Amino acid sequence: MRQNELFPAPGSKKNRKRVGRGDGSGHGTYSGRGCKGQKSRSGARMTRGFEGGQLPLIKRLPRKRGFVNIFRTEYSVVSINKLNVFEAGSEVTPERLVAAGVVKSLQRPIKILAEGDIAHPLVVKANKFSAAAKAKIEAAGGTVEEIGHAAKTS
Repeated sequence: MRQNELFPAPGSKKNRKRVGRGDGSGHGTYSGRGCKGQKSRSGARMTRGFEGGQLPLIKRLPRKRGFVNIFRTEYSVVSINKLNVFEAGSEVTPERLVAAGVVKSLQRPIKILAEGDIAHPLVVKANKFSAAAKAKIEAAGGTVEEIGHAAKTS
């Protein structure tokens, strides 16, 4: 087999459509864009849900628009089973959680959730605890201490 004997598979190569090259080409005059109107102009791009200037359906139905609570507190969530990296009887603070790599940063307040089990007693200090997490920590012989929220800076 030689290089000059190689050909692409039949049907894999198509010539591009050359528009605006006269009526004899079959794509002249309006160049496949129809006649007049917004979509026939160059640079015409419409967003999803655009209805030609009419108030879009998504804006007409209030139940579809949704709601964002701007006062919502976003927590860094820590599962109880991740606290097993600390030795028994030690104090777990937000700073120690960051140092251990359990939490990325102290930008958000920390909430402890009850996913998994805790093996030994710990003194856990965090901004918030779920009721089940509190119960599991205390059942393991540890103590829970809620610390106040720092002022939100964003």
